Amino acid sequence: MLLPVEWLGEFIELRESNEEISHQLTMCGLEIEGAESSGADQIFEVNITPNRPDCLSVLGVARELRAITGRNLKLPDITVESAGACPVRVIIDSPLCRRYAGRAITGIRLGESPDWIKKRLENAGIRSINNVVDVTNYVLLEFGHPLHAFDMDTLHDATIRVDTMNSSSTFRTLDGIERRIPPEALMIWDGKHPVAIAGVMGGLETEVTDRTVNIFLESAWFEPASIRKTSRKLGLKTESSYRFERGTDIEGLIAALDRAASLIKELCGGSVSEKIDVYPSPYQPPQVELRFERVGRVLGKEIPPDEIKGIIMSLGFSLRDESSTGLLVEIPSFRVDVSTEIDLIEEVARHYGYDRIPASIPSAPVGNTISSERERIQRLSVITLRHLMEDSGFSEAINYSFMNPASLDQLMIPEDDPRRNFVQIKNPLTVEDSAMRTMLMPSLIRNAILNIRQGLPTARLFEISKVFLRENDKLPDERLHLGGIFYSTPGQSLWEEKTAPFFILKGLIEKALLLLRREEGAFVPTGETFLHPGKSADLMVSGTRIGSMGILSPEVLENLEIKDFRVEIGVFEIDLTSLMETPVKETAYSSIPRFPSTRRDIALLIGKDQPAGFVLELIGKFGADLVEDCWIFDLYEGKNIPEGMKSLGISITYRAEDRTLTDEEVDTLHQKITGYLIEKTGGKLRG
Repeated sequence: MLLPVEWLGEFIELRESNEEISHQLTMCGLEIEGAESSGADQIFEVNITPNRPDCLSVLGVARELRAITGRNLKLPDITVESAGACPVRVIIDSPLCRRYAGRAITGIRLGESPDWIKKRLENAGIRSINNVVDVTNYVLLEFGHPLHAFDMDTLHDATIRVDTMNSSSTFRTLDGIERRIPPEALMIWDGKHPVAIAGVMGGLETEVTDRTVNIFLESAWFEPASIRKTSRKLGLKTESSYRFERGTDIEGLIAALDRAASLIKELCGGSVSEKIDVYPSPYQPPQVELRFERVGRVLGKEIPPDEIKGIIMSLGFSLRDESSTGLLVEIPSFRVDVSTEIDLIEEVARHYGYDRIPASIPSAPVGNTISSERERIQRLSVITLRHLMEDSGFSEAINYSFMNPASLDQLMIPEDDPRRNFVQIKNPLTVEDSAMRTMLMPSLIRNAILNIRQGLPTARLFEISKVFLRENDKLPDERLHLGGIFYSTPGQSLWEEKTAPFFILKGLIEKALLLLRREEGAFVPTGETFLHPGKSADLMVSGTRIGSMGILSPEVLENLEIKDFRVEIGVFEIDLTSLMETPVKETAYSSIPRFPSTRRDIALLIGKDQPAGFVLELIGKFGADLVEDCWIFDLYEGKNIPEGMKSLGISITYRAEDRTLTDEEVDTLHQKITGYLIEKTGGKLRG
């Protein structure tokens, strides 16, 4: 913001040099980034942080100097002689407008502004247009509140109505550009159609021109988030939107209206009507307790209570009560950035002087920071899993701990599922981040979709983070999860991965259990609705369901609007908190075998619905000491296989610890095992 120092001197007595004023303002948080001369005047370039909209004016900066110097403010004398009721009717039809005030000024003479106004506007970076528009800009810079003047004779039915657009339509703004206005944009309407984009820019049809003799002067308060959203969607930034989207003074808008009306009458002549002020829910100033002890504890220095009180009052705050322990502070409407005790402590620190607060090293306990053996094991396990995933070519994703509840609908999570018990956030930034997440999958899927839409042929992502399950009135149950997602488009890499995503993720999980010394996991059919019914499984460890894995179902891909993506997307999610509660597998050591092994294969036809892992369990239950290992080396369905059946290729390794097995021994045992498998599965040997 460009600030003429001479103009600032009209609001507060300036005894210091320009360099001293610059230093004072910078030390209290209003950084002076540069200065230049314009004739006899000095112009400061002030960097105003987004949380201080009250300082986007000459008055706002003068308030800061009042707190620094202790001198009184000198406010302009505002006298408005009213001549009759306002002929314009005002209707507020949207909660996005909390107050709308205005005055009609009739019989004005449009022309150039006097040199003193043109000079000040020019020094502040605004070009002169005409005496009416110049006054609205002048008061905007002076008081920080945007105003707008309508040619009153162009308003149909002498009506002003505030409401959203409700449907997408075009609107021609003052700059002559036809703009597509989003339905949710807040608009100013007359009796028939829109005449201005609220808080952003007026319309061309109601512009004040050389032919204008009667105007309606607007001073209103609009919801900052609404103005920010509209301005961003239109790509249209103005001096008004810049202030409205940060928050203006809802109580101070009348002073700005009256100041502008007074100046217009002085410069343009005419008659000023009484003001119309529609204010459905008047401002209720919040009250915040400020404890002297807390000020000292936060700042690391005891500040005398009288000095704290003086700083607070000099900044325009009111005291509702005071005691030996603290103050009850009433927050003025122009300080939209202050709502808590820590905000007030920051105000004290700014004006007490950061340079007067001694630097100190925070104390920290020395010793073992791990509170339990369980936490130590969990920490080491996370490190192990992170290394495993990175060594397997996966990149770690770090997402916010929030989710959109609608993502559970996209994944078709049942209504009675515990993952529907999410913690609702009271002040979410967006709907997409309105709940604490109960699973990692929505975030990882969102990451993958972003990669897909950016044209990345392959993605391997994992995340280790907490999820939060609501438990009535208690604190949420926080559980540590490991999640992963994988897809790879054929023909896009120098080296092609031939293994299906399902088995890549299954192998990763099996290796994770091995590294964490847990019992070998069992993969059983899952009921997860977001997974492909024929390419998915639940992970069971020591009889406990730890998680699930598989391929995203076609229905979910359609819900996610990526149904045209023809590559399988593999996902998994494991509850590490539950996994850490399962027994640790005892480590057993054995000598290197002295005698050779021998291998036999079985081609077994079984029902499609029987898990391959069940066959391996049966071999283990057979209880043959000579069986050293067994595994599935082939799975086939299709041509030459009976309907409803599948062919499993099973390898069994036989070995004895004390001798070399004969073919006759192995053949006899192999036949017994084969018969046992046929009996238990109802299958048969493949011819």
